Order: sequence, then structure tokens, then C-alpha cells
Amino acid sequence: MRSYSADQAITPPALYDKWFIFAVISIATVGLLMMTSASIVISDKQLHQPFYFLFKQLIFFTLGTLLGSIVLQIDTSHWEKLGGYLLVGVMLALALVLIPGFGHSVNGSARWIGYGPLSFQVSELTKFIIVIYMAGYLVRRNVEIQYQLSGFLKPMLILGTIAVLLLKEPDFGATVVVTATTLGMMFLAGMRLRHFVALFVLVISALCLIAISAPYRLARLTSFLNPWERPFDTGYQLTQSLIAFGRGGWFGVGLGKSIQKMFYLPEAHTDFLFAVIAEELGMVGVFIVMGLFFLLVMRIFIIGREAQRLGQHFAGFLAYGFGLWMAIQFTVSIGVNSGLLPTKGLTLPLMSYGGSSLLVNCIVIAVLLRIDHENRLMALGIR
Repeated sequence: MRSYSADQAITPPALYDKWFIFAVISIATVGLLMMTSASIVISDKQLHQPFYFLFKQLIFFTLGTLLGSIVLQIDTSHWEKLGGYLLVGVMLALALVLIPGFGHSVNGSARWIGYGPLSFQVSELTKFIIVIYMAGYLVRRNVEIQYQLSGFLKPMLILGTIAVLLLKEPDFGATVVVTATTLGMMFLAGMRLRHFVALFVLVISALCLIAISAPYRLARLTSFLNPWERPFDTGYQLTQSLIAFGRGGWFGVGLGKSIQKMFYLPEAHTDFLFAVIAEELGMVGVFIVMGLFFLLVMRIFIIGREAQRLGQHFAGFLAYGFGLWMAIQFTVSIGVNSGLLPTKGLTLPLMSYGGSSLLVNCIVIAVLLRIDHENRLMALGIR
């Protein structure tokens, strides 16, 4: 380890990616502002407190920051050692969610474990842990992934088990995100193209079969193709979202002046927050938000590439996995809100209301900051 004098010491701000931090803070700030705007009417009507969701989101942000500060102290190598244990733990948690008395349902979906303010959505934690496990697997089995069929069949068995548990809740959106993230990580690890294409076709076929096997999923799929055919039934959410986009135009109707959030657009502060952004801030606001997410994902991939350049392959795959997750979930959320994809219950990372999602996102940001911190120390010869 190289020694250095006090006058050569590196100040803390120099040990983190400033553009990454800027993107995170900007997204979280805009998200908090727009979530408050989107929720103020329904909060006042149902709870007689216009800022109820704002106060709760601020509590989640505080808890997430405290949790992130703890995670920031954990060396990245420890996550690699814990990957298998965490995977078993989250699979047990997914199973417990389905058992009456342990899990409870909201809007017909059994996704939460615990009760009241102590409830937690296990599928959010599943996304985090599957990335950790896959990053470790890709390091241990990198040669097998690249040259042997068994290299990608083994994780597919685990992914299949998790997918079954998620679909039992049901949570098709989380299943899509977890599956796409896993496939993306395997592709970046150097899987042979013919193997990847075959696996990709198989997974897409399976997801399509699952999508049309349940009547409510099939209804969502057909309504997405032509929402105006039944605008007050299966196409209601999408038509209201499209109306929000149409009203916003280029510059929006103004902050806080959305009409669609006034009980027309369901889940305006969660799944359809992007539609409220489009209505109030217009296409200019939409492009700004998209630009911030593009900056965030780009910096995450830069962090991952630097880790791999320094020989920290687990940290590199971990960053790639988190970057893919953020990019996929944001892209799907935009696609759903704009009518390019079937309606799915996916939130905007760091922006939409939701304690479980926000807490896990804060942990992800902390792990990425740790990877970047370790990269910079190693590049300076300090670590």
C-alpha cells in the first residue's frame, strides 16, 4: 500500500463521482416535488391532510439516507460472500408473502410482508439481491458462461423459481425487470451470441405465454393496443395518461395545475407519476427527467467499467446490474405511461411514492458510491 503525507491527502468530495451524485440528487428532488404535486389532491380528500404522502416520503428518504450511510461502510467484497445466503433468504421471504398471516394483500396482490407502517414489499428487495447473486456467479463461472450451455442454465433454474414466486403474488412487472436484468448481465459477461439469442427467445416466449394465460393480463395487453376502444373499462388508465400527455404540450400547464391528478388518473403519485410530469412540465420537463436518468445510468456504467479495468470484476458486474435495473425500470415506466408498453405496476426509481422502493434504491446508490470510492482509492494506489 502506497503511503502519502497529510498535505497529499485526498479530500472526501474527490473520492466520489460528482456527476453521479448530481444526477441522484436532481432526480430525487424533482421526484419529491412532482410526487407532492401529484398526491396533494388525493391526500387531502382521503386523509384530510394535503401533505400526508410528502411527510411519509420524507421519512422514507431519511431512513434511506441513514441506511445508505451504514451500507456505504461495507466493503464491496462482503456482498460477494453473502450473495448465496441473501438469495436463500429472499426466496424464503417470497414464499412467506404467500402464506396468510405472514403476508398481506393490497389491491388484490399479496406482495407485502408485515403490517401497517412496518410492511415491506419483498419484490423490491428481490431485484437488489438477484443482482448481487448474479454478479458473484458471473465472476465464479465466467468461463462456463462464455463457452458452455450449463453456464446459463444454472442461473435460469434459480430465476425460474423466483419468477414463479413473483407471479404467485402476482407481480408480473417485477418478474420482467428481474428477468431482463439477469439476461443483460449474462450478455455483458460474454455469453455466446447464439446461446443468448436462444435464451432470449425462450424467455420472451415464456413471458408472452404467462401474459396471455391470465384474463386480467390479457385484458391489459389488448387494451394497450387500442385503449380508446374501451376508455372507461380496461383502457381507462392509459387513456387518462394519454390525455395528460396531450394537455401538457411542450411547456406544460404549470406546476400543481394538473387536472388528471384530480381522481381521473389512478395511481398518479406512484405508477403514473410520469404522466403528471408530462402534463405539468410538458415535453421540456419530460426531456429533462429523461436526461437526468440517462446521466445516472451512464455514470453507473462508467463506474462499472472502471471497476473491471482495475480488476474488480465483481464490483464491475454489480454496477452493470444496477445500471441495467435502473434503465429497464425507467424505460418500462415511460413506455407504460406513454402507451408504448402494456400497463404494468412499475414505479419511477427515486421519484415515485413508495417506502420499499425508495429504501432499496437508497441502498443501491450507497453500494454504487462505495464501488466508485474503492475504484478511486485503488487508482490512486491508496487501497
